[in-house]
Amino acid sequence: MFYYRIKDFICCAWESDLPYAAADDKEREEVSKFLFRRDPAKSRAVFLVNHPALLYQTAESAEWLSLGRLTEAADRGISPESPAEQGIPDPEVMAAIEAGRLGAVNIAHPRFPEIMDEHLPLGGMTRKTVHILAIGDVGSNVLTGLHLLGGDCIRRIGICDISDKVTARWEFEENQIAYPWDYDALPEVYVVDREHLFDCDVFVFVASAGIPPVGSGIKDVRMYQFEKNSRIIAEYAKMARNANFRGLFCEVADPVDPLCKAAYLASNTDENGNFDGKGLVPEQIQGYGLGVMNARAAYYAKKDERFRSFLSEGRTFGPHGQELVVANSIEHYDDGLSKELTKLTVTANLRMREIGFKPFVAPAYSSGALSILLTIRGEWHCSSVFLGGIYMGVKNRYTINGQETEILKMPDELFERIRDAEKALHAIN
Repeated sequence: MFYYRIKDFICCAWESDLPYAAADDKEREEVSKFLFRRDPAKSRAVFLVNHPALLYQTAESAEWLSLGRLTEAADRGISPESPAEQGIPDPEVMAAIEAGRLGAVNIAHPRFPEIMDEHLPLGGMTRKTVHILAIGDVGSNVLTGLHLLGGDCIRRIGICDISDKVTARWEFEENQIAYPWDYDALPEVYVVDREHLFDCDVFVFVASAGIPPVGSGIKDVRMYQFEKNSRIIAEYAKMARNANFRGLFCEVADPVDPLCKAAYLASNTDENGNFDGKGLVPEQIQGYGLGVMNARAAYYAKKDERFRSFLSEGRTFGPHGQELVVANSIEHYDDGLSKELTKLTVTANLRMREIGFKPFVAPAYSSGALSILLTIRGEWHCSSVFLGGIYMGVKNRYTINGQETEILKMPDELFERIRDAEKALHAIN
């Protein structure tokens, strides 16, 4: 490998002719960045290298979730036609991977090397300012969850809504929730106007054109909402671009995964309709829908002994909708049981509608408040991240050196289900 000094970083790369100063042998021990080159429209700008096989990838895909497929892809990347023909990484690089401090940075991204030292999207582990757009059924519960549970990592919460009466109500209500004699234990809630929406560290998008009424007969409510909600989120994604927003854009509205992609493309499109990569970087946007699907699978696993293994060995993948993938167990995967549990999980929202209520409380907390708090704290959680041009739900966490996604040794039957979900997401425009 070849080593370079860029600003205060020691970087490694397979390319030998990059236009940066060479690092000396002693400096190699401080290597903290791996430089790669891929289409910025289809690749993350920055991510954590948590396995050596990631150094040899030529494209992002669902293969990054499977250790076996990732290794096979790495083998394809080591060829005479590739700059990575050297093979095994140097000991200094392996040490950096094992220590969790090797971040990969895309040198083909239009904002390189600016993005190297910004630690997007959350920076250091300090208390954050959070702004929430739309305080309706879901938004008010997300607000309450963040307010009650986020005192350790949230400093202030700003709320914005089309109705001034709604924001006045929730500012009044939330700020009257307090521990006796410890009146600053919970974050302050305040009203923020549209012009200052992106003066924050974390922006939470909950705006929606509306949910079909109970009894409407619409089976896939999430995709029904996509057309209208994609226009709304595009407007705010462009606002984030114009505000030079450097924080986390949390997408909570349905359908979560396609709206993440819509926000990313809108933010990175110039006035002529061309992708220019000058807006939000891929990892600044995360989708929050998988958390409740994971929680629903756990609910049914507690109710039925056949699914019990999910509670200690299971996983969920994919979109918050029909293409969801639930695995009863990674180590002891049962395809039939997993598909049965998946069906129960996917249709749980319809069950709530049969009871006579809109299913918004559990999503607001499991997918929204709890998962956003775990993200801010840098803990493992379920959310949708960028993966080769789409957003897909996986187990992941934020680190100061880049977003980390879980890599699992999984059976082929499970991977093919994940691959099908990936193809379905690519097909949504």
